[in-house]
Amino acid sequence: MNLVLLATLVFAPMLFEAALSRRNERQLRDLGAAEPHDDVYWIMQAAYPAAFLAMLVEGWITGPRLDVFVAAGVATFVGAKLLKYWAITALGVRWTFRVLVPPGSTRTLVGPYQLLRHPNYVAVIGELAGAALVAHAPVTGVIALLGFGALILFRIRTEERALATAE
Repeated sequence: MNLVLLATLVFAPMLFEAALSRRNERQLRDLGAAEPHDDVYWIMQAAYPAAFLAMLVEGWITGPRLDVFVAAGVATFVGAKLLKYWAITALGVRWTFRVLVPPGSTRTLVGPYQLLRHPNYVAVIGELAGAALVAHAPVTGVIALLGFGALILFRIRTEERALATAE
């Protein structure tokens, strides 16, 4: 797969998601949501795009090629995006890049949240894995999955505490 096409498929939705997140953040803050001080968002906002960029660079160095890994990667990436947008739809205004839980909030139990506790993060891992496969980036792909996976675990703990406080 052409790496420019992959970059477009990765970064164009990321820009849309960032704009949606900012809009939702404003609405949540108007509802009285506060951001926990121990969140890892400040690292995630740099690490997420950097992980994809690193995989694209590795793919550029090793040279793009069409094979079964590209097909599996595209399927994984598209499936992850579908899961992510299902989660975004289920959360509505409560979906943001930041942890913002308005007072009185309860756990979401609709859409993919009926099946998974944190479907958005499952989707993010799928996005990273899919991009790594498409780019043929085994080194940076594994580093991205492990590093961002660790950040997600910290983030989940922060979200769970914030939701418990709001309920």
